[in-house]
Amino acid sequence: MFVVFIHGPAAAGKYTIGTRVAAELDVPLFHNHLTVDLALALFDFGTPPFRNLRAAIWKAAFEECARAGQSFVFTFHPEATVEPMLVDELAGIVKTHGGKIFFVELQCSRGAVLQRLSNESRRQFGKMTDPALYQAIEAQGGFEFNGMPVSDLQVDTEALEPARAAAVIVETVRGAD
Repeated sequence: MFVVFIHGPAAAGKYTIGTRVAAELDVPLFHNHLTVDLALALFDFGTPPFRNLRAAIWKAAFEECARAGQSFVFTFHPEATVEPMLVDELAGIVKTHGGKIFFVELQCSRGAVLQRLSNESRRQFGKMTDPALYQAIEAQGGFEFNGMPVSDLQVDTEALEPARAAAVIVETVRGAD
């Protein structure tokens, strides 16, 4: 059992690349927005009940998949409303059940993020599409997060097209077996 934990800033390509990686590895994609949307249906973003529910869903999903031996790809945008120790807890769940976790950091410049935010593909998931809002959240420290372990792989999504970025990730995961 393994988890490919793809993380990076908004508009770095997590969903696009994660979808390709999941298809190539023949595993499901657990897109972060599925959980965020569920928690948002009940609570305002960032409130304690929202954060508690989101964390509980992530932990339950990781636990059940690890117990069942179900590998998957997970996408994550590090940000200030996530407890820093949560990522280590998720990794610990996988490892406790004998699984492996691969941390893949997608990198792209702030300029590219701001430019990509308005891409039409982001609207289908209700993702942030407003560069001014992004900049306001950024200025308030909303994207600060100190809980990421050292990445097993870093991928520059400005230098690599999504198909090539996904291929590099798949090669890394398969090479670790």
